[in-house]
Amino acid sequence: MDESTQHVAIDDQEADRLRGELAIDAAGIGTFDWDLLTGQLDWDERLIEMFGYDVAGFDRSIEAFNARLHPDDVDRVGEELRAAIEACGDFSSLYRVCRPGGDVRLVSARGRVLCDPDGTATRLLGAAYDITGQRGGDLGVARVLEAMPAGFYSLDPEWRFTYVNAAAERLLQRTRDELLGEVIWEAFPAAVNSLFEDSYRRAVETDQPVSFDAYYPAPLDGWYELRAWPSPDGLSVYFLEVNERRLAQEQAQRAAARMEVLARASRELAGSLSGDAATERLPRLAVPVLADACIVSVLDTHGHPLSVGTWHADPDRAPLLGRSAAARHAVLTSIPVAAQIIHTGRRAVLDGPAALAATPSGDARELLTELGPTTVVALPLRGRDRTLGLMTLLYSGDRKPAEEDIAAAEDLADRTGLALDNARLYGQQRQLAEQLQRSMLTAPPEPDHSEIVVRYLPASEAAAVGGDWYDAFLQEEGATMLVIGDVAGHDTAAAAAMGQLRSLLRGIATSSDAGPAQVLSSLDRAMSLLQVDTLATALIARIEQTPEERQRGVSRMRWANAGHLPPFVITPAGEVTAVAGPRPEMLLGVDPGARRTDGVTTLDRGATVLLYTDGLVERRDADLDAGLDRLREALVDLADLPLQELCDRLIDRLVEGRPDDDVALVAIRLHRQDRPRPDEAGPRDVPDDVPPEPPPNA
Repeated sequence: MDESTQHVAIDDQEADRLRGELAIDAAGIGTFDWDLLTGQLDWDERLIEMFGYDVAGFDRSIEAFNARLHPDDVDRVGEELRAAIEACGDFSSLYRVCRPGGDVRLVSARGRVLCDPDGTATRLLGAAYDITGQRGGDLGVARVLEAMPAGFYSLDPEWRFTYVNAAAERLLQRTRDELLGEVIWEAFPAAVNSLFEDSYRRAVETDQPVSFDAYYPAPLDGWYELRAWPSPDGLSVYFLEVNERRLAQEQAQRAAARMEVLARASRELAGSLSGDAATERLPRLAVPVLADACIVSVLDTHGHPLSVGTWHADPDRAPLLGRSAAARHAVLTSIPVAAQIIHTGRRAVLDGPAALAATPSGDARELLTELGPTTVVALPLRGRDRTLGLMTLLYSGDRKPAEEDIAAAEDLADRTGLALDNARLYGQQRQLAEQLQRSMLTAPPEPDHSEIVVRYLPASEAAAVGGDWYDAFLQEEGATMLVIGDVAGHDTAAAAAMGQLRSLLRGIATSSDAGPAQVLSSLDRAMSLLQVDTLATALIARIEQTPEERQRGVSRMRWANAGHLPPFVITPAGEVTAVAGPRPEMLLGVDPGARRTDGVTTLDRGATVLLYTDGLVERRDADLDAGLDRLREALVDLADLPLQELCDRLIDRLVEGRPDDDVALVAIRLHRQDRPRPDEAGPRDVPDDVPPEPPPNA
C-alpha cells in the first residue's frame, strides 16, 4: 500500500469514528462530510431533508449548501468555515435555512477540520440539527414557551436569536423566520447604546440576571419590563409590554405631583400675601407640573392691573414670555375674554388660534404669536366678592391640558385668590390697628433742654397691635415722667388693656406730684377696683431737679420698677451702664397691696436714659443676659449719635425686620442748661400750666 492509499485509509477510519461520535452528540441529527481536496460534500438523508432537498436533487456541493442559506447568513457562515479550515480547528455555527415554499428553519452545526501531517486541511466532518421551535431539544419546554402569554427569546454568545416564541413575535412585530439567526443589535438598532444593551452585556459579563423597565422607540413605541439571565448557551430574555402599567404609574405620579403643588401652595400661601408675592410665587408653583408656562396678573382694589409675573419651563423662552405677559398686562382689562373671566369668575380654555384672535393687535398679539402656544387656559383668582386677578396657563407642542391638570390649576387659583383676599383684609385691619395703637401712643412733649424720642414696632406675628407701650408727659410742677410698660399678650385684648393702664397711669400721675412708686401703687389699686384682669410690667422714671442741682449741672432720676427690665444710662463721656437700684418688684395686677419702692440716681447734664421693652433684647435662640449685653455694646457704639438717629440705628441693629415680640422704647437726652436749647431737640412745646425753666445761669 503506497503512502497516499494509507493516508486515505487512516482518514476514513478516523472519519467513521468522528461521524459516529458527533452523531451521538447531536442526538441522531444529520451529519456531513466535506472533502476539502475534491470539494465533494456528503450529507446523510436527514440533513438532505433538513435543507429541503431530495437525494436525487442534492448535487453534493458547497454551492448547494449556500443556495439554501439565508442570504444574510451566507457571508458570515462562509467566513466561519474559512476560519476553521485555516486553523485546522473546530467549526460551530448557527444559521437559517430557507427551504422551498418559504419555510425558514434555524440550524445549529458543529464540525472538526482534519489535516494531514503537513498541516493541510483535508476534510471537514460534522453534524447539524434543527433547533427551530425548541430549546436544547426539549420539545416539552418549547411547548410551554409557545403557550406563554409573555414574550421570550434566547440569544447565543454572538447575540444572534436562537429562539423566539409566539408572544415575542407579536410584541416585537417581527416573525421568528425574520429574527432567527439575526444579531439583535442589527435587528433592533435602537437598542444599541441603550439600557437594553447595557443591561444585557452586564448580565453576560457578571453572570448575574438583570431586571429593568425600558422604552423602545418606533416602530415598537412601547414600554417593556424585561428580565434577562445568562446561561452557557447565551442569554435568555423574558419580557412583557407594560404600556398600561406605565400609563397608570405616570398618571399616579402626575396626580402626586399635582397634590404636592397644592400642598406646597398651602404652605407658601398660609401667610400674608401681597400682589407682588403672588405674581412671584404662583407661576413657579404651576410650572412645569400643570403647564409649560404660566402668567399671573393681579388687579388692584379698583380692578386695574397691579402686577404681573411669569415662569416658563424652558429658560430660553422665559424672556419672551415676560415681554408677552407685560404687553398683555398693559391692555388686560380691554381684552374681551379677560374682562369676561374677571366679571363672571369662570375659566376659559382656548386653542392657539382662538387665543391669538382674542388678543388685541399690537405688541401683545405679536409676542403671543412668537410664543406660539397650542392651548391657553385662563383661570380667575377669585376672592370672596370679586375677582382679584387671572392665572393663565400655556401649553406648547403636543402637550394638551388634561382635565385633572385644569382642575388642580383651578384649585390653585382659588387658594391664591383667597390668600390675596385675606391679605387685603389683613392689610386693612393692620392699618386700622396701627392707627388705633399709635393714636394711644402719643407724641412726647418737648420740655426745655430735654429731648425725648419714642419708638414702637409691633410683633411680626401679631395683628399690628399689642400690649407694649411708652409714654412721656410733664407733671404739674414741671417734672418729666417717662413710662415704659408691657401687658401680657400680642393681640387686641392686650392692646385694650394697655390703653386702660396707660390712661389710668396718666390720670394718677398728672393729678398730683406723686413719685413713681406712689403712682405704681395707686395704679395697682385702681386695677383691682376696676377689675382690670391683666398682668403687666412697668417702669416709671421721673426727671426732677432742684435749683441747687441746676447750678451743679445735674438732675435726679427717681424711678420705680414693677417687674420690668432696668433702664440704661449713657454718660456724657459715652460710658454705658444699667441703672443700679432696687431690684424689680412685683408685676402690676398680682397684689394691689404690693410694696413699691423708689430708686434715685444722679445724672450729669448731657446724659441719655433709655427705657425699653423686652422685644428689643430677647431672642428665641439666646437668653436675656446675652440680649442685654448686645444692647450695652450697641449703645457704646452709637453713644455719640443724635438721639433720633441713635434710636433708629439701635432698632436696626438689634431687630431684623419684624420682631418676634413688640418693641417699644423711650429715650431722653438731658442737654446742658447753661446753653440755649439745641436745634436737634426741636422747639420747646409744653403745656401752658407748666412753669418755664429759669434762664441759663440763673
